[in-house]
Amino acid sequence: QVQLVESGGGLVQPGGSLRLSCAASGSIVRFTMGWYRQAPGKQREFVADISGGGSPNYADSVRGRFTISRDNAKSTVFLQMNSLKPEDTGVYYCYAELFGERDSWGQGTQVTVSS
Repeated sequence: QVQLVESGGGLVQPGGSLRLSCAASGSIVRFTMGWYRQAPGKQREFVADISGGGSPNYADSVRGRFTISRDNAKSTVFLQMNSLKPEDTGVYYCYAELFGERDSWGQGTQVTVSS
């Protein structure tokens, strides 16, 4: 397991951008890293992940607008979010996955898209 700390959330107008960061306490080289989000009153949903080799996957709702990347040397994962919509509002959680087990989660960072 690694400890994960998210940052970069905030309030942004529709059409705006935010960049989320997820800093890990140790090496993330072996882990698939990803993001989930949870809107008020809704279940947590998958947003994106990136394998140790750098292959990304995206939810249909964010593909083409969000980009996930990783810097293994800095043990950090990023989520660049562009063309934000009100429906992107929620708490964004970072996780680390190894052999199909998502044992490490961050505390979450709030993203609010509103005019």
